[in-house]
Amino acid sequence: MNGLLIALRQDNGKHLYEQIYGYIKEEIRKGRLRFGERLPSTRSLSEFLQVSRSTVELAYGQLLSEGYIEARPYRGYFVCQVEELFDFTDRGAVREAGMLSGEPLRENDAADGRGRPVCGGRQNSVADGTYLCDFSPDSIDMTVFPYATWKKITKEILVDANSEMFSSGSPKGDYALRETIARYLHSSRGVNCHPEQVIIGAGNDYILMLLEKILGRHVEVAMENPTYRKAYRIFASFAYPIASVEMDGFGMSVEGLRKTGAKVAYVMPSHQYPMGIVMPIGRRMELLKWAGEQEDRYVIEDDYDSEFRFKGKPIPSLQASDRLGKVIYTGTFSKSIAPAIRIGYMVLPLPLLRIYEERCRIYSTTVSRIDQRILNEFIAGGHFERHLNRMRKVYREKHDLLVNGCRGMGHDFVLSGENAGLHLLLQDRRGRSEKMLVERAGEAGVKVYGLSEFYTDGVAPKRESGTVVLGYAAPDKGQIQTGLDLLKKVWA
Repeated sequence: MNGLLIALRQDNGKHLYEQIYGYIKEEIRKGRLRFGERLPSTRSLSEFLQVSRSTVELAYGQLLSEGYIEARPYRGYFVCQVEELFDFTDRGAVREAGMLSGEPLRENDAADGRGRPVCGGRQNSVADGTYLCDFSPDSIDMTVFPYATWKKITKEILVDANSEMFSSGSPKGDYALRETIARYLHSSRGVNCHPEQVIIGAGNDYILMLLEKILGRHVEVAMENPTYRKAYRIFASFAYPIASVEMDGFGMSVEGLRKTGAKVAYVMPSHQYPMGIVMPIGRRMELLKWAGEQEDRYVIEDDYDSEFRFKGKPIPSLQASDRLGKVIYTGTFSKSIAPAIRIGYMVLPLPLLRIYEERCRIYSTTVSRIDQRILNEFIAGGHFERHLNRMRKVYREKHDLLVNGCRGMGHDFVLSGENAGLHLLLQDRRGRSEKMLVERAGEAGVKVYGLSEFYTDGVAPKRESGTVVLGYAAPDKGQIQTGLDLLKKVWA
């Protein structure tokens, strides 16, 4: 194949690489580009389309990240195998299912976030100031938070407050905020939903506890291993049987999932915590196929830090590919705004939304209507987008500093999980133990985190031995550089 007949336009509002990426993606999804078919080289396609080679490389890079194509050394780019996609239920079906609950389609009602503590949330975390640099993967940078803007919005809302704002409101959360979240998720993550499907709660903890009421008791849950340990402990508190499923380079093994007999799979496909794996489209389709095989199977998608990606476009959510209503999408504003606002959300598929209406409307919303109104104004007024752009720049600089520093340690270490999220992994190639690396770093005044902390049994497999997790969001660039310099000395 010498070229692809792509009609590029300068006036359609999309970058050229986005047009190339979108065209090839659709050709693969519709079966016009088939599994195993070789794509043109970046050089030949750039010459054919009369665009720069870097433009084509950006498009191919995004397709690689999402798993639509694969790069074979010395051979080129080839189309990956993708399971069949299905149609999404439309707005009319939402009405027919009786899910509107009498709520008017208007802007206002009738009138964590994720829950990871800023200091890491571990029982053995040390007091502030003990370490010269703490590479916590759970912390974020609050030094550039727009306090003045938040204070101004709060003041304006309180000035205009009336008795309605101090009432309990809808159990799902204020309609205006749910509508804003639905629009934001669709534009940024490709999530297909209506405000009626959005449930707001005080952080990821409450969202998971509410899910226990919806899914029922003693439902077996399959979780990636390693995983987000706090979610693991919350599921265990429900007396849920939990199956730990090993991961490969593409995420949760669907073959391993089938062996468990679980009805619910909890995954982080856009940036697995802590491994940093981006689940490719082929594996996503396998997972959705598994869920679609039985009526009572569902996938919980935890999309905890999707806003931060430093190469290519953000990866679309798993829910964006769900056409059978099998994905429960969850997220918070803990990483993107601040952990303290304690606002999380989930998007329920229609069958579970019906169960929510029957069982859970007795529970009042756990987020103040004032806080909901502040957040709504922060997002709708464009302040959230500006804040994200600022944070992406800040985090990119820290990310690049840490990545370059780790690569400067030579061939003794292997770096992985970079280019997305707020942490990366560093593995020792000389066979030294994780415990030794953590202890030597601590003696030098640097806090790093062993990968074994994230395994359900607290033990990392041999292939992952000598691996530490380094978060870079909270420390400033000076602290990161100091930490790197000390690690090079004590790990040399």
